[in-house]
Amino acid sequence: MLLILFAYLGGILTILSPCILPVLPFVFARSDRPFLKSGLPMLAGMAATFALVASLATAGGAWAARANQFGRVAALTLFGLFGLTLLFSSLAERLARPLARLGDKLAHGHDSRSGIRNSFLLGIATGLLWTPCAGPILGLILTGAAVSGASIRTAILLLAYAAGAATSLSLALLAGGRVLAAMKRSLGAELWIRRILGVAVLAGVAAAAFGLDRSVLARLSLAAPSGFERRLVALANPSNAQLQPMNTDPNPAMMMSVSGHSDGVPSTLPDLSGATAWIDSPPLTAESLRGKVVVIDFWTYSCINCLRSLPYVQAWQDKYKARGLVVIGVHTPEFPFEKDPSNVRNAVRELGVSYPVALDNDYRIWRAFNNRFWPAHYFIDAAGRVRYHRFGEGNYEESEAWIRGLLQERNCQPPPKSTLRIAAAGAEAASEPQSAHSPETYIGYIRAKNFASPGGFDEDDPRLYRSPSRLDPNQWALTGRWKDESQIATALAAHTAILYRFQARDLHLVLAPGGEGKPVRFRVTLDGKPPGQDHGVDTDANGYGMVTESRLYQMIRQKTGARDRLFRIEFLAPGVQAFAFTFG
Repeated sequence: MLLILFAYLGGILTILSPCILPVLPFVFARSDRPFLKSGLPMLAGMAATFALVASLATAGGAWAARANQFGRVAALTLFGLFGLTLLFSSLAERLARPLARLGDKLAHGHDSRSGIRNSFLLGIATGLLWTPCAGPILGLILTGAAVSGASIRTAILLLAYAAGAATSLSLALLAGGRVLAAMKRSLGAELWIRRILGVAVLAGVAAAAFGLDRSVLARLSLAAPSGFERRLVALANPSNAQLQPMNTDPNPAMMMSVSGHSDGVPSTLPDLSGATAWIDSPPLTAESLRGKVVVIDFWTYSCINCLRSLPYVQAWQDKYKARGLVVIGVHTPEFPFEKDPSNVRNAVRELGVSYPVALDNDYRIWRAFNNRFWPAHYFIDAAGRVRYHRFGEGNYEESEAWIRGLLQERNCQPPPKSTLRIAAAGAEAASEPQSAHSPETYIGYIRAKNFASPGGFDEDDPRLYRSPSRLDPNQWALTGRWKDESQIATALAAHTAILYRFQARDLHLVLAPGGEGKPVRFRVTLDGKPPGQDHGVDTDANGYGMVTESRLYQMIRQKTGARDRLFRIEFLAPGVQAFAFTFG
């Protein structure tokens, strides 16, 4: 209920955003008509169009966005005609009688039934312009739907957002009507008011056609309501609150009996039928696992914390499988490319994972466990009860002790106790927590922090970015032509770059080669020089490397420990996609 309220408030705040300004003349142009027969149908058309386009975006992805762009062009054409009929109705009648009659009919209507219909059509056109202006709360709703799948809950949130926007616009429409009526009574200037509105409508069309409604206007000082909207996001962020890579335990040594669970952890092994596919195993069920000791490992293959815990999980599998332990990896994706089964299969093979892996692309198993973190480990006894859980890396000896104890309860004697000695290399090598002072940093604007390029993000639009003269610790910047979206930034030209001032032993970057999968060569530097002995496994001493697949790349591993460094990566060809920095 609280999220619905926040979605409604976010919709109300839309009218205060500069991005919505070009739409307002279309609303005010109807403000001298009866609200129930003109204003209300127009608002209904706007809300319906917005909710439909947004719903299609959650289900259809990029093709829906392209369809909306065609609708946007059609809407601009319609409103250009509408503005001309307001400004030069007689001239428009002579130059193009059918179109002028259509525009005049839409602008005014001749009877109550056609007036309602025409107002609804104008609302649809206005909604096509309005939809791309929606702010962070809508982005949050759509991102959550993209990650966990469309649902009734998402539809309700979208309707609440649309209702909030319609509420604020209806108030503007009612207030505008009273102002115009007062002007007409005092000045008798109806013709001039129509002409002024016509100019305003045409100015709005020009602003929308040249992208000013989503770029220049979005950076004006009037954008303060967006900051308030983002604070609402921080209060009620279902995706950020539930999707968190984690390398530390919020409650160290969290050991619980079945009667003492907290954090919403289920008391028994939930249903596993929500998996969209299985790797190296037929589908497993809670019933078929009765009598076995089970370890569930939630992971995703581009998560550095998950990669560093994998050698230990695999060691448990190797050591205790013959004694009755079943290890199941639940691969719940964070980024879109991790939903591709072929990508996950390749990662499983390259990482040497030999236990069953369930693909949880729809987040059904994630939700069944009420899980919130990567990695997360759940330990289930032979009776199917969840006895212990661990969020994040570390504490492996205690986790292994639980495995041994649960096997003994099953009357299965584990092998002699010995300390696991893991000699992991590359990205899987253990981190140095005392040296990692830089936080995980997302490049998509929805969860981005400490972005320092002048002017901030131009959300979802191509833009030429530049770096500031100086970066403070943990700040980062883009240079060159990029398109930054909710989860991803795409390089649109050769020699684009990303800079980050960091302090850690290791620096990793999650990258993908682009839509066609064409490899992209890059070069990294530290403090303006080749990394030399501090290069990572995916770069050489001169800093060169290649993005060949969608995964996490280790760019830097400093041999002399962590210190403040300026990292720069330059992509020598366009098309690369960047997702997130992680450190160790």
